[in-house]
Amino acid sequence: MDCRVVLEAAVPVYDVATPEAAVGAAISKVGSSLNPELSHVDIEPRSRRSPRGAELPPATVAAGEGLVALELAMTVYDVEGADHAVTIARSEIGHRLEGIPLERVSCTPVDDDEGESAEPEPAADEDGDDADDEATLLPEFEEMVERHRE
Repeated sequence: MDCRVVLEAAVPVYDVATPEAAVGAAISKVGSSLNPELSHVDIEPRSRRSPRGAELPPATVAAGEGLVALELAMTVYDVEGADHAVTIARSEIGHRLEGIPLERVSCTPVDDDEGESAEPEPAADEDGDDADDEATLLPEFEEMVERHRE
């Protein structure tokens, strides 16, 4: 089974004056940390809501320092279930973004016939394997999968 995993990252940035500048700096910071090894990770600002439901910008800036909420999405191949996919994604991304907290947003199985599912939903544990799935693992994932199976 292949899964599309979306993680939320809280990225601190410095010397910024506006939320827009903070978002740009955060995307640049994360992008340079992930490339070239994980250039397949999609990086987007994450919209947030207040407790009362009002839309909030993805960044907060005070005294020239900002905190930006980003969504990091990647497809993880040949996993045993949703939790396994999230573990692999957190490990691969977290290894390159030390000190930046990551939280699971969603994990959606990828439909082989249509590409990726249209709308990601919060993941639930899945025990089924897709016998027809012949996707190959990326070299760094293959080692992690083998260690998990032992």
